[in-house]
Amino acid sequence: MQFVNIEIFLTNINFLLLFLTTIFYLLHSASFLSSKFSFVPNLSILISCMFQAIFLGLRWFLSGHFPLSNLYESLLFLSLVLSGLLVFFNNQLQKSIKKENLIDSLLGSLLTPFILIINTFATFSLPSELKLATSLVPALKSNWLMMHVTFMVLSYGALLSGCLLAIAFLIVPLFSTTNNLEFGEIKNSNTVFFQKSPLSYDIQNEDKKDSYNDLIQILDNLSYRIIGFGFPLLTIGILSGAVWANQTWGSYWSWDPKETWALITWLVFAIYLHARISYGWIGKQSALIASFGFIIIWICYLGVNLLGKGLHSYGFFN
Repeated sequence: MQFVNIEIFLTNINFLLLFLTTIFYLLHSASFLSSKFSFVPNLSILISCMFQAIFLGLRWFLSGHFPLSNLYESLLFLSLVLSGLLVFFNNQLQKSIKKENLIDSLLGSLLTPFILIINTFATFSLPSELKLATSLVPALKSNWLMMHVTFMVLSYGALLSGCLLAIAFLIVPLFSTTNNLEFGEIKNSNTVFFQKSPLSYDIQNEDKKDSYNDLIQILDNLSYRIIGFGFPLLTIGILSGAVWANQTWGSYWSWDPKETWALITWLVFAIYLHARISYGWIGKQSALIASFGFIIIWICYLGVNLLGKGLHSYGFFN
């Protein structure tokens, strides 16, 4: 009972912290937060990340297995992945950006409401029986559990982050009053270039009067590189799942609904990367594919599971 109270305390504190962090990021993006307090949202998401890690570590200790055996733990692990990615991106962007521009705090404004929604759904919407730390069913008692599910959730976190940036790329022009480009068009692809690190870029032509063009090009570039990071993780996750399935059920692929939608997800982002690399699709064209991929990920991750169909379902609606 003491551990249950600790879990409740951690989830409640983390929910409040994420809510405040979201407000801080939005205020910072709207330039309502004083520069003296600009460190607050980055610090608060770091603390939230620590709370989430402690919570999952406690679940691991109590259950005796890696905390990815049900939908509740999976959602909280996805939340931790997104929070960790945000902390990493913030750190990299602070080191890489050479001048002040509209990308500052944009990732936080996009990701923290998303993280808050995931936490709210997991904490307050799922039935209590799905939140219990129970023993693993025989099919899940394998060392492949940690590798397969971890890589899948890591890939979902990276791909969702990249998709959100692509969606922002499509939305920003609708609210811009200083749009010097046609909707979704990138005319000077050399304005933003990357060095050494995938997130390391410099802004050229510092005499620009309007940073809008910089913003949409950065959104397009970051979206592409984050999706490019998540796609190999998805590939490894699917391959490891196939090996695990062969050991458990005697077949690498059985066209289970989850497997089918994982393949569809892989194909969508393979098309995205192929279109960019081979055909030079940038800007609006690739952003539309990534936005479609955002929907496909959620169908694969939640839609199939919630319907209670197949071997991978957690039976929420079953």
